[in-house]
Amino acid sequence: MLLGVLPAALAAQQPDTGYRPISLTDAIRLAKDNNVSAVTAGNSVRSANLSIRSARAQLYPTFSASAGQSKQAGDRLGQSGQLVPYTSAWTYNTGLTANLTVFDGGKAFADVRKSKADVASAQANETNTDANLSLQVKTQYNAILAAKEAEAAARAQLEVAQQQLEMSIAKVNAGAANVSDSLKGVVGVGNAELAILNAQQSVRAASAALTHLVGTPYFVTANPSDTVAIPPLTVDSATLVQMAIDGPSVRAASASLTAASASIRSARSAYLPSVSASANYTGNGTSAAYGLNNNPYPYSRSLSLRLNYPIFNGYSRENQIATAQIAAENAEAQIKDTKLQAQQTIITQIGALKNAEEKMRVQQISVRASEEDLRVSQQRYSLGAGTLLDVLTSQQNLIVARQSLIQARLDYRNARAQIEQAVGRDLP
Repeated sequence: MLLGVLPAALAAQQPDTGYRPISLTDAIRLAKDNNVSAVTAGNSVRSANLSIRSARAQLYPTFSASAGQSKQAGDRLGQSGQLVPYTSAWTYNTGLTANLTVFDGGKAFADVRKSKADVASAQANETNTDANLSLQVKTQYNAILAAKEAEAAARAQLEVAQQQLEMSIAKVNAGAANVSDSLKGVVGVGNAELAILNAQQSVRAASAALTHLVGTPYFVTANPSDTVAIPPLTVDSATLVQMAIDGPSVRAASASLTAASASIRSARSAYLPSVSASANYTGNGTSAAYGLNNNPYPYSRSLSLRLNYPIFNGYSRENQIATAQIAAENAEAQIKDTKLQAQQTIITQIGALKNAEEKMRVQQISVRASEEDLRVSQQRYSLGAGTLLDVLTSQQNLIVARQSLIQARLDYRNARAQIEQAVGRDLP
């Protein structure tokens, strides 16, 4: 029974030189720490948090200080029209300026709310990115396990082919078979060796892809003893659909709608006037080193209020509102589509999972039947009651049954990974 034999055989195999076996849990953790998509998503949250500080800063006054000095020299026209050279003394100036937006139509408060919504959206997108990244890791991890199972099956195929070759050679030497029987045995051994090489290449390719995802400086591969047992799905389909409708992709779309709605309120504030206040305290003097010596400055103070209302600005504010409304409508449509997509994924993958589960059961029986058929064919051939063609047919049927079982196990794992991505959590 390949379903029971393969995991034990895989666990007994030595890992490829240079590849470090890791568990699926560790692979997902490393990917979330190192993968570029996870790092980018995390930095998006940081950038969104910085925007909150910038939005709140609009409510505070700004301060600036200035200081300068200048000296002029050159020629100028005198009273009689002739050029008169002159050189002025150093002129110094200092100043303090403060500006405050007293009223901006509520734009600053709306921008703060929008920035908070952007942070929530970035966090939801980060969660969704982690779920997608977990799916990618699981897919490559499952591909490695399937390739290792294929290698174990190919080694079993090689063992059978070698036994058949020895039997054929013995019958040829005894004059009970012709040379073509032994040549066909050689071909069978060669095909089994090629199957091993192909499986090993699949392991290397999938391991390289997994290493890329987890971002480690060393090569990693799947641990054959990890997830060799395939747990049954214990959650009913109705519950899974509800979980998917509240999954990471739907939450990310909902957060985008909240951020888009906040943008509309910020854009509408342009229809209200803005009031700003400014205060200045400046002084300047000649030969007074910034007012620090005995030559005092003449200082001036000013306070001003300014009201501004754009009567027509080339439809800029109208376009901003329309753009924000379009973004909100798109986000609302995206939520609906994402929920339908999540529902479709659950229904489709549950069907695929149940089909794979039934296929594993059938192929498990098929493997046992093919093994028994091969045993009988080999006995009949050794006694001269059967032909080599019967043996080769039985061998091919066994190879196909094993490959179908391996594919069914891979389909089951991948369907389960798709469901877990949709709901945003690992299922028991």
